[in-house]
Amino acid sequence: MSASAGKIGAASRAAAAAAVDAVIHNGRSLEQVIPECLTEPLSPRDVTLVKALVYGALRGHWLHQYLISKLLSKPVKKKDLVLESLLSVSLFQLLESDQPDFAVVSASVDAAAVLGRPHARGLVNAVLRNFLRQRDVLLKAAMQEPAARYRLPVWLLDRLRSSWPATWEAIAAASNLQAPMWIRVNQQRTSVSDYQQQLKTGINLSAESSDVCPGSLKLESAVRVEMLPGFGSGHSSVQDIAAQLAATIMSPKSGEKILDACAAPGGKTGHLAELSAYGADITALDHSAERMQRITENLERIGANATLVVGDAAAPEGWWDGELFDRVLLDAPCSATGVIRRHPDIPLLRRDSDISALADLQKRMLAALWLVLKPGGQLLYTTCSVLPIENQSVVATFLQAHSEARVLPVDRLEHVAATHTGPGHQLLPGNPLDSDGFYYALIEKAAE
Repeated sequence: MSASAGKIGAASRAAAAAAVDAVIHNGRSLEQVIPECLTEPLSPRDVTLVKALVYGALRGHWLHQYLISKLLSKPVKKKDLVLESLLSVSLFQLLESDQPDFAVVSASVDAAAVLGRPHARGLVNAVLRNFLRQRDVLLKAAMQEPAARYRLPVWLLDRLRSSWPATWEAIAAASNLQAPMWIRVNQQRTSVSDYQQQLKTGINLSAESSDVCPGSLKLESAVRVEMLPGFGSGHSSVQDIAAQLAATIMSPKSGEKILDACAAPGGKTGHLAELSAYGADITALDHSAERMQRITENLERIGANATLVVGDAAAPEGWWDGELFDRVLLDAPCSATGVIRRHPDIPLLRRDSDISALADLQKRMLAALWLVLKPGGQLLYTTCSVLPIENQSVVATFLQAHSEARVLPVDRLEHVAATHTGPGHQLLPGNPLDSDGFYYALIEKAAE
């Protein structure tokens, strides 16, 4: 490895370690920290490396923490906790990349200096070389610890085990895999078959369609969005098939008045517009004025319009004009336990104590938004959680209080959803569609 290559390698690992440290020790999301950590003059290839290192380190966090605890003779000082993140990045590479061990160790040692800890170069070198000597013994011992074995926190494993006793291990395994790249073809601009051909001829990329969700394509490998044919002019959008199913299930029509509650960043808003041939009267509601900018950008790119409203979905009196909606989409705030494979920071940012508070919020939102739905209308309650307390339990409680509400079957989900544990349909991560984990309950209000 040349000196210049070694310098870039150290810079990449240092940037990755800083991002991981910000998530673990400062409670910040990947969406926030990755752009901030890419401050070095890195090439696109090195930027890709940094992201891969961050995602890999976070996916393996509980395994790496176990290994680090056995390899360190004493904990690092609080001011040097970033070194643990650097070791995690290094362990990910030693365990799961094709980089030569000596190159990983060398670049990691140099990265300690880039992080402003030149005094720790010897420590990093000793820990990593000690791991290489004891790898098999340490990994065997780690497999006896549930958090290290399944790479998820114990509280979440306990909830998965009690919620899904027959499949919890498969859910945990799927949550630690890298998610495929799904896109949504804007069928107002092009057909799915034509877009598949554009992918093949334009960037030599194959894509698989799905009958369960027309308009969705799973790419054989991930690419930068700017490489997608017509992306800038709205011919396609990046969106997991599970998220695409929300608007597909709602089947919006031109002329209908539709509310997309908790709408940011606007993927489902745009999909509702596309499926209604840009003819629906859509209101996009979100509590964050800052996040509204994302909705605006996404709608502009696909040439769609919506009325943007900043407000609290649980308190319609603060924003609603009194005119009832034909359809309501409530993509409720949740634990996001169904999308860990896309967002490996989630298990680090969530706590067991968050779940009951989220369920209470979901119940309040569902009850409040029911009031803005016209008789004969439909509300889709959806989350990206796999925990019944946020899904079936929320809907069951709502149904007990509202005799005028009934959950409709969704035929397209019958053969891909998990076995019913209550009202609605649950997709588990990795399922036959290779989708994220999502829950859906399509609720109809009786006509007067």
